[in-house]
Amino acid sequence: MPTTDEDSAAAESSRWQSDSAAAAPSTARLLADGGSEQPEPADTPTAIADRFSVEGQTAVVTGASSGIGRAIAETFAADGADVVICSREQENVDPVAEAISAGPGGECVAVECDVTDPSAVDALIEVTVDEFGSLDVLVNNAGASFMASFDDISANGFQTILDINLAGTATCAREAAGHLADGGGVVINLSSVAGQRGAPYMSHYAAAKAGIENLTRSLAIEWADRDVRVTCIAPGYVATPGVERQMGVSADEIDRETVDRRVGESREIADLARFLASDAASYVNGETVVAQGVPPGEDLPS
Repeated sequence: MPTTDEDSAAAESSRWQSDSAAAAPSTARLLADGGSEQPEPADTPTAIADRFSVEGQTAVVTGASSGIGRAIAETFAADGADVVICSREQENVDPVAEAISAGPGGECVAVECDVTDPSAVDALIEVTVDEFGSLDVLVNNAGASFMASFDDISANGFQTILDINLAGTATCAREAAGHLADGGGVVINLSSVAGQRGAPYMSHYAAAKAGIENLTRSLAIEWADRDVRVTCIAPGYVATPGVERQMGVSADEIDRETVDRRVGESREIADLARFLASDAASYVNGETVVAQGVPPGEDLPS
Protein backbone atom coordinates (compact mmCIF):
# COMPACT_ATOMS: atom_id res chain seq x y z
CA MET A 1 0.00 0.00 0.00
CA PRO A 2 1.44 3.40 -0.91
CA THR A 3 2.39 5.72 1.94
CA THR A 4 0.36 8.92 2.08
CA ASP A 5 1.60 12.35 3.12
CA GLU A 6 -0.45 11.95 6.29
CA ASP A 7 1.28 8.64 7.12
CA SER A 8 4.71 10.19 6.60
CA ALA A 9 3.85 13.19 8.71
CA ALA A 10 2.50 11.01 11.51
CA ALA A 11 5.62 8.81 11.47
CA GLU A 12 7.90 11.83 11.48
CA SER A 13 5.95 13.40 14.35
CA SER A 14 6.17 10.16 16.33
CA ARG A 15 9.94 9.91 15.79
CA TRP A 16 10.41 13.59 16.75
CA GLN A 17 8.44 13.15 19.97
CA SER A 18 10.40 10.01 20.87
CA ASP A 19 13.75 11.68 20.14
CA SER A 20 12.74 14.75 22.10
CA ALA A 21 11.62 12.72 25.07
CA ALA A 22 14.88 10.78 25.05
CA ALA A 23 17.04 13.86 24.67
CA ALA A 24 15.31 16.11 27.19
CA PRO A 25 15.82 15.22 30.87
CA SER A 26 12.75 15.40 33.02
CA THR A 27 12.14 18.39 35.28
CA ALA A 28 12.39 16.12 38.29
CA ARG A 29 15.81 14.84 37.15
CA LEU A 30 17.07 18.36 36.52
CA LEU A 31 16.03 19.39 40.02
CA ALA A 32 17.62 16.31 41.50
CA ASP A 33 20.86 17.09 39.66
CA GLY A 34 20.83 20.65 40.89
CA GLY A 35 19.57 22.07 37.59
CA SER A 36 17.84 25.42 37.37
CA GLU A 37 14.72 24.45 35.43
CA GLN A 38 11.55 24.93 37.45
CA PRO A 39 8.05 23.78 36.61
CA GLU A 40 5.81 26.53 35.25
CA PRO A 41 3.59 27.66 38.13
CA ALA A 42 -0.13 27.43 37.52
CA ASP A 43 -1.98 30.73 37.25
CA THR A 44 -4.00 31.63 40.32
CA PRO A 45 -6.69 34.30 40.56
CA THR A 46 -4.28 36.42 42.58
CA ALA A 47 -1.46 36.05 40.05
CA ILE A 48 -3.77 36.98 37.18
CA ALA A 49 -5.11 40.00 39.06
CA ASP A 50 -1.57 41.13 39.84
CA ARG A 51 -0.62 41.02 36.16
CA PHE A 52 -3.47 43.37 35.29
CA SER A 53 -2.78 45.74 38.18
CA VAL A 54 -0.77 48.97 38.43
CA GLU A 55 -0.58 48.81 42.21
CA GLY A 56 2.69 50.20 43.56
CA GLN A 57 3.54 52.10 40.38
CA THR A 58 3.98 55.85 40.01
CA ALA A 59 2.28 57.54 37.08
CA VAL A 60 2.17 61.02 35.57
CA VAL A 61 -1.06 61.91 33.77
CA THR A 62 -1.11 65.15 31.82
CA GLY A 63 -4.31 67.03 31.04
CA ALA A 64 -6.05 65.44 34.01
CA SER A 65 -8.41 68.16 35.20
CA SER A 66 -11.40 66.47 33.54
CA GLY A 67 -12.50 63.91 30.97
CA ILE A 68 -10.23 61.05 29.95
CA GLY A 69 -7.19 62.29 31.87
CA ARG A 70 -9.08 62.56 35.12
CA ALA A 71 -10.66 59.12 34.63
CA ILE A 72 -7.22 57.57 34.02
CA ALA A 73 -5.81 59.19 37.16
CA GLU A 74 -8.78 58.01 39.23
CA THR A 75 -8.56 54.46 37.85
CA PHE A 76 -4.83 54.16 38.44
CA ALA A 77 -5.07 55.52 41.98
CA ALA A 78 -8.03 53.28 42.85
CA ASP A 79 -5.87 50.32 41.79
CA GLY A 80 -3.07 51.38 44.13
CA ALA A 81 -0.82 53.57 42.00
CA ASP A 82 0.50 56.95 43.12
CA VAL A 83 -0.40 59.60 40.56
CA VAL A 84 0.83 63.07 39.67
CA ILE A 85 -1.63 65.05 37.58
CA CYS A 86 -1.23 68.34 35.80
CA SER A 87 -3.07 71.05 33.95
CA ARG A 88 -2.22 74.54 32.77
CA GLU A 89 -4.18 75.97 35.71
CA GLN A 90 -3.42 74.80 39.25
CA GLU A 91 -6.95 75.54 40.40
CA ASN A 92 -8.29 73.05 37.86
CA VAL A 93 -6.34 70.06 39.20
CA ASP A 94 -6.24 70.75 42.94
CA PRO A 95 -9.83 69.55 43.54
CA VAL A 96 -9.17 66.43 41.47
CA ALA A 97 -6.06 65.54 43.47
CA GLU A 98 -7.84 66.15 46.76
CA ALA A 99 -10.75 63.90 45.77
CA ILE A 100 -8.43 61.11 44.62
CA SER A 101 -6.24 61.27 47.72
CA ALA A 102 -9.30 61.19 49.97
CA GLY A 103 -10.38 57.88 48.48
CA PRO A 104 -8.91 54.40 48.86
CA GLY A 105 -5.76 53.52 46.95
CA GLY A 106 -2.77 55.62 45.98
CA GLU A 107 -1.91 59.23 46.63
CA CYS A 108 -2.34 62.05 44.13
CA VAL A 109 -0.36 65.27 43.72
CA ALA A 110 -1.44 68.18 41.51
CA VAL A 111 1.05 70.30 39.55
CA GLU A 112 0.53 73.26 37.26
CA CYS A 113 2.25 72.53 33.97
CA ASP A 114 2.15 73.73 30.38
CA VAL A 115 3.32 70.75 28.32
CA THR A 116 4.66 73.06 25.61
CA ASP A 117 7.21 74.47 28.10
CA PRO A 118 10.18 72.10 28.57
CA SER A 119 11.20 73.73 31.86
CA ALA A 120 7.69 73.26 33.27
CA VAL A 121 7.65 69.62 32.17
CA ASP A 122 11.07 69.05 33.72
CA ALA A 123 9.73 70.48 37.00
CA LEU A 124 6.71 68.17 36.76
CA ILE A 125 8.93 65.11 36.45
CA GLU A 126 11.20 66.24 39.28
CA VAL A 127 8.22 66.76 41.60
CA THR A 128 7.08 63.23 40.77
CA VAL A 129 10.43 61.62 41.54
CA ASP A 130 10.99 63.72 44.66
CA GLU A 131 7.55 62.87 46.00
CA PHE A 132 7.35 59.16 45.15
CA GLY A 133 10.91 58.10 44.36
CA SER A 134 10.41 56.92 40.79
CA LEU A 135 8.43 57.24 37.58
CA ASP A 136 6.94 54.10 36.01
CA VAL A 137 4.19 55.31 33.69
CA LEU A 138 3.74 58.47 31.62
CA VAL A 139 0.28 59.13 30.18
CA ASN A 140 0.38 61.87 27.56
CA ASN A 141 -3.23 63.00 27.53
CA ALA A 142 -2.93 66.80 27.37
CA GLY A 143 -4.42 68.15 24.17
CA ALA A 144 -6.52 70.87 22.61
CA SER A 145 -8.64 71.47 19.54
CA PHE A 146 -11.19 73.77 17.99
CA MET A 147 -13.43 73.39 14.98
CA ALA A 148 -12.84 75.46 11.86
CA SER A 149 -12.36 74.90 8.16
CA PHE A 150 -8.76 74.69 7.00
CA ASP A 151 -9.15 78.04 5.19
CA ASP A 152 -10.23 79.70 8.44
CA ILE A 153 -7.40 78.35 10.62
CA SER A 154 -4.60 80.88 10.94
CA ALA A 155 -0.96 79.82 10.80
CA ASN A 156 -0.70 80.59 14.51
CA GLY A 157 -3.83 78.59 15.31
CA PHE A 158 -2.60 75.58 13.35
CA GLN A 159 0.81 75.71 15.04
CA THR A 160 -0.71 76.06 18.50
CA ILE A 161 -2.65 72.81 18.12
CA LEU A 162 0.46 71.03 16.83
CA ASP A 163 2.47 72.40 19.75
CA ILE A 164 0.05 71.28 22.44
CA ASN A 165 -0.83 67.85 21.04
CA LEU A 166 2.25 66.62 19.18
CA ALA A 167 5.16 68.68 20.48
CA GLY A 168 3.75 68.51 24.02
CA THR A 169 3.69 64.73 23.85
CA ALA A 170 7.27 64.66 22.59
CA THR A 171 8.44 67.10 25.27
CA CYS A 172 6.93 65.04 28.10
CA ALA A 173 8.43 61.84 26.71
CA ARG A 174 11.84 63.46 26.36
CA GLU A 175 11.89 64.83 29.91
CA ALA A 176 10.63 61.56 31.42
CA ALA A 177 12.86 59.23 29.41
CA GLY A 178 15.73 58.92 31.86
CA HIS A 179 13.52 58.10 34.82
CA LEU A 180 11.37 55.65 32.84
CA ALA A 181 14.49 53.78 31.76
CA ASP A 182 15.59 53.46 35.38
CA GLY A 183 13.98 50.09 36.05
CA GLY A 184 11.77 50.04 32.97
CA GLY A 185 8.59 51.95 32.24
CA VAL A 186 5.63 52.59 29.98
CA VAL A 187 4.52 55.57 27.90
CA ILE A 188 0.85 55.75 26.91
CA ASN A 189 0.07 58.40 24.32
CA LEU A 190 -3.44 59.56 23.48
CA SER A 191 -4.24 59.90 19.82
CA SER A 192 -7.66 59.86 18.12
CA VAL A 193 -9.42 58.12 15.28
CA ALA A 194 -9.27 61.56 13.66
CA GLY A 195 -5.55 60.96 13.22
CA GLN A 196 -6.23 57.79 11.24
CA ARG A 197 -9.02 58.72 8.88
CA GLY A 198 -8.95 62.52 8.82
CA ALA A 199 -11.39 65.00 10.32
CA PRO A 200 -13.04 67.79 8.33
CA TYR A 201 -12.97 71.10 10.22
CA MET A 202 -10.28 69.69 12.53
CA SER A 203 -7.39 69.29 10.09
CA HIS A 204 -4.84 70.68 12.56
CA TYR A 205 -5.97 68.27 15.29
CA ALA A 206 -6.05 65.27 12.93
CA ALA A 207 -2.54 66.07 11.68
CA ALA A 208 -1.20 66.31 15.22
CA LYS A 209 -2.79 63.02 16.28
CA ALA A 210 -1.43 61.23 13.20
CA GLY A 211 2.00 62.48 14.23
CA ILE A 212 1.53 61.08 17.74
CA GLU A 213 0.87 57.60 16.35
CA ASN A 214 4.02 57.70 14.24
CA LEU A 215 6.00 59.06 17.19
CA THR A 216 4.70 56.14 19.24
CA ARG A 217 6.02 53.57 16.77
CA SER A 218 9.35 55.35 16.37
CA LEU A 219 10.02 55.64 20.11
CA ALA A 220 8.93 52.04 20.69
CA ILE A 221 11.74 50.94 18.39
CA GLU A 222 14.34 53.32 19.80
CA TRP A 223 13.55 52.71 23.48
CA ALA A 224 12.99 48.96 23.49
CA ASP A 225 16.57 48.31 24.63
CA ARG A 226 15.93 50.62 27.59
CA ASP A 227 13.04 48.42 28.76
CA VAL A 228 10.56 51.19 27.99
CA ARG A 229 7.36 50.32 26.13
CA VAL A 230 5.58 53.04 24.16
CA THR A 231 1.92 52.55 23.30
CA CYS A 232 -1.00 54.64 22.13
CA ILE A 233 -4.79 54.78 22.45
CA ALA A 234 -6.95 56.23 19.68
CA PRO A 235 -10.42 56.88 21.08
CA GLY A 236 -13.45 57.53 18.96
CA TYR A 237 -16.16 59.79 20.31
CA VAL A 238 -16.03 59.87 24.11
CA ALA A 239 -18.52 61.78 26.24
CA THR A 240 -16.02 64.18 27.80
CA PRO A 241 -16.89 67.75 28.85
CA GLY A 242 -15.30 68.97 25.62
CA VAL A 243 -17.42 66.69 23.45
CA GLU A 244 -20.49 67.69 25.44
CA ARG A 245 -19.79 71.35 24.68
CA GLN A 246 -19.22 70.70 20.97
CA MET A 247 -21.77 67.95 20.30
CA GLY A 248 -24.24 68.12 23.17
CA VAL A 249 -23.63 64.48 24.19
CA SER A 250 -23.43 63.88 27.94
CA ALA A 251 -21.95 60.89 29.75
CA ASP A 252 -25.25 60.60 31.62
CA GLU A 253 -26.87 59.58 28.34
CA ILE A 254 -24.47 56.70 27.65
CA ASP A 255 -25.49 53.12 28.45
CA ARG A 256 -22.20 51.33 29.00
CA GLU A 257 -23.89 47.94 28.81
CA THR A 258 -24.99 48.50 25.22
CA VAL A 259 -22.63 47.22 22.52
CA ASP A 260 -24.37 49.00 19.65
CA ARG A 261 -23.02 52.51 20.20
CA ARG A 262 -20.42 54.91 18.86
CA VAL A 263 -19.94 57.10 21.93
CA GLY A 264 -17.91 55.87 24.89
CA GLU A 265 -17.24 56.93 28.45
CA SER A 266 -13.98 58.26 29.82
CA ARG A 267 -13.65 55.35 32.23
CA GLU A 268 -13.70 52.90 29.32
CA ILE A 269 -10.57 54.56 27.96
CA ALA A 270 -9.13 54.56 31.49
CA ASP A 271 -9.64 50.79 31.75
CA LEU A 272 -7.70 50.34 28.52
CA ALA A 273 -4.91 52.61 29.77
CA ARG A 274 -4.58 50.57 32.96
CA PHE A 275 -4.22 47.39 30.90
CA LEU A 276 -1.51 48.93 28.72
CA ALA A 277 0.38 50.09 31.81
CA SER A 278 0.23 46.66 33.43
CA ASP A 279 2.44 43.60 33.07
CA ALA A 280 -0.42 41.91 31.23
CA ALA A 281 0.45 44.10 28.23
CA SER A 282 4.17 43.34 28.34
CA TYR A 283 4.17 42.17 24.69
CA VAL A 284 2.28 45.23 23.42
CA ASN A 285 4.74 47.81 22.14
CA GLY A 286 4.51 50.47 19.44
CA GLU A 287 0.85 49.75 18.83
CA THR A 288 -2.10 52.12 18.66
CA VAL A 289 -5.22 50.55 20.14
CA VAL A 290 -8.47 51.92 18.72
CA ALA A 291 -11.46 52.24 21.05
CA GLN A 292 -14.40 53.54 19.05
CA GLY A 293 -17.33 51.21 19.66
CA VAL A 294 -18.98 49.90 16.51
CA PRO A 295 -16.56 50.59 13.64
CA PRO A 296 -17.90 52.62 10.74
CA GLY A 297 -18.65 50.49 7.70
CA GLU A 298 -18.20 51.28 4.03
CA ASP A 299 -21.20 52.78 2.25
CA LEU A 300 -22.50 50.64 -0.58
CA PRO A 301 -22.20 52.25 -4.02
CA SER A 302 -25.46 53.70 -5.23
